[in-house]
Amino acid sequence: MERERLGSRLGFILISAGCAIGCGNVWKFPWMTGQNGGGAFVLVYIICLIVLGLPVMTVEFSLGRASQASPVKMYQKLERKGTKWHYHGALAFLGNFALMAFYTVVTGWILYYFVSFLKGSSANLGFVEMITNPGINVGYLAAVIVIAFAVLSFELQSGLERITKYMMVALIILMVVLAFRSMTLEGAGEGLRFYLVPDFGKITPSVVVAAMNQAFFTLSLGIGSMAIFGSYIGKERSLMGESTNIILLDTLVAITAGLIIFPACTSLGLEVDAGPGLLFNTMGAVFNTMAGGRIWGTIFFLFMTFAAFSTVLAVCENILACVREVTGWSRKKGSLVCAIVIFCAALTTALGYSVLHFQPFAEGTAWLDFWDFIVSTNLLPLGALIMTLFCVSEKFGWGWENFKAEANSGEGLKVQDWMKPIFKYVVPIIVIALYIIGLMNFSWR
Repeated sequence: MERERLGSRLGFILISAGCAIGCGNVWKFPWMTGQNGGGAFVLVYIICLIVLGLPVMTVEFSLGRASQASPVKMYQKLERKGTKWHYHGALAFLGNFALMAFYTVVTGWILYYFVSFLKGSSANLGFVEMITNPGINVGYLAAVIVIAFAVLSFELQSGLERITKYMMVALIILMVVLAFRSMTLEGAGEGLRFYLVPDFGKITPSVVVAAMNQAFFTLSLGIGSMAIFGSYIGKERSLMGESTNIILLDTLVAITAGLIIFPACTSLGLEVDAGPGLLFNTMGAVFNTMAGGRIWGTIFFLFMTFAAFSTVLAVCENILACVREVTGWSRKKGSLVCAIVIFCAALTTALGYSVLHFQPFAEGTAWLDFWDFIVSTNLLPLGALIMTLFCVSEKFGWGWENFKAEANSGEGLKVQDWMKPIFKYVVPIIVIALYIIGLMNFSWR
């Protein structure tokens, strides 16, 4: 089967950024910031993006481009005979499924809010009422799955690349408009201070762990989501340079999301530490109490829908590519099978607040927390660790020189030899230490 290609560098950057930009930026980042000290969390998060996110993203793109394969096959093409690195390919594949088992449901929630504002029926919107309604959850989950795989059933350039280009441009324009509107609300200054001024006394080990997990989550690193797009591009541009561009765009969207939400919170006296419901409760209340709220609410949740779908499309493309590489199926057949399996897995989350009660950890947790624990707390950091060690291990892995040669092919920012200790020691040690601290501090019961 001939390897498909993206049609342009812009398409590669926007699709990769689209995989990174999504619910992780505008749903999870704000509520993680609200629960972890505001500006202190934002500062540590940015440091994690630079120290951990940039090296690991460069690694993922390099593995994908060098192997010209999906995560389930890339290790076999690059690893030394007799080694077992390819086991991680299977875990990466399962990680993408686990991510979609809750991400598609959250996307359905966003789509529901968009439709409600569009229809003018947003007056009685309530987050708890929504998540405990089986019909809403299953219906909108099905809509998300159908839309996503309908797009992916077309060829790469005519489907995913074309749709993502339009969505990402619209997303950025809408964000700027909404951020300006939110920052001009009465009382917005208090929210901006909470969000942008760090309180260093709030930087604790648990905050650092949360920032690392959020950095990997928002960039979709560790489960091969970026590697697949590396396999779709040529060698005209160096990969550290492209990674830098994508991380900058991703960070811009995340920071702007906070500029939309936190000024609005303090303007209306809403709690900033409301957790997963922060986005929905805050913005629903904002738009229902402001002049022209229906229009602004429709625009905001349209933007949110674009952001969420950009990640759904990118991760589902990764799953589809893995399945097609193993089975040889066409895009249409693979899309149908993947859609059915993901829908069935996501039903656990969609019904987890109503008929499928399951409290895996502390009281009040549900299936969403279980899937998020599997992905964010475990598979993302451990996957990032494995990929990095594979690239720097001279005796058992791919090796530094092979990695550097691939990463540096083309024009742009290069990986330098002085960076080797960062890849070989700094990244692994930090990830291992924070992973252990995270498990020790996790609220199991």
